[in-house]
Order: sequence, then C-alpha cells, then structure tokens
Amino acid sequence: MATADTLTVAGVVATPVKHTVTSEGLDVSQFRLASSSRPFDAATRSGVDGETNWFTVVAFRHVAANIAASIEKGHRILVTGRLKVRDWQTDEKKGTNVEIVADAIGHDLAFGTSLFTRRLRTPASDAGAGGSEPAEEGFPVDAQEPAALPF
Repeated sequence: MATADTLTVAGVVATPVKHTVTSEGLDVSQFRLASSSRPFDAATRSGVDGETNWFTVVAFRHVAANIAASIEKGHRILVTGRLKVRDWQTDEKKGTNVEIVADAIGHDLAFGTSLFTRRLRTPASDAGAGGSEPAEEGFPVDAQEPAALPF
C-alpha cells in the first residue's frame, strides 16, 4: 500500500548526500534525515528526548543539484515534500520504507545562519534534466519575479 501526502519535517542530515546523474542526465540526490522531538517536561522544567523518526529524502533535477552543493551531514534542515510510505517484502524480510520526495529544502535558521546564492538556470538547462547551469544574465523563462524587488 502506498500513500502520498505533503509535509514539512525539521531534522538533522544523518548521512552524507549521495548525488548521481543518470545516463539520461537526470540529477538525483538522496540522504537520511533524523527528526526527533523534545517535548517539555513540566516536572523537570526542561526538554526530554523523544523518539526519532527516520526518513529517506530524495530529490531530482535542479533541487538535487542544489542539495549536493549546499547540504552536508550534520546540518539542521527543513524539508517540504511528498511523503511516500510503502510496505515491502522479500522471501526473508519485510518492512516499510518512509520516503520524502523533496520539493524544497533549506537550513533551519533556528540553529544557525545560512548564506544564500541564487543559481539561475538557462532555458536550455530547464529543458534537459540537469537544470543547474548558471545563466549569463536575466531570469529563467518561467520566472514570475518583478523587475525590482520591494526590499
């Protein structure tokens, strides 16, 4: 049985990012994310360790390329994407895969600072799978941004 819902998860990157480019030129990045809660205990007046949820995060195209250039093991991040839960079984084992297909990822600024560098994409790179080549000037064809930003 498979389900797909959109969610946002905060956590720690628990494994190095594995970045590959398929023979068709599709960027793919994948890593494990550990998300733990720290509920407040009124008796001790402090946070206590809760259970850890583990997710496999996978991303494609320009999001995958940007993850490979920006995210490292140990970083605290936020991930928004589609949750996919799948039961699996072999002759010897069975289990459940919990995966987030990432639409957006960023550093969790509650724990530190981050420096953002916008990577412009060319229309040619958008048509292909990679999508991470910097443009010489201007915005990608699909950009909906105003000429001057209000801030």
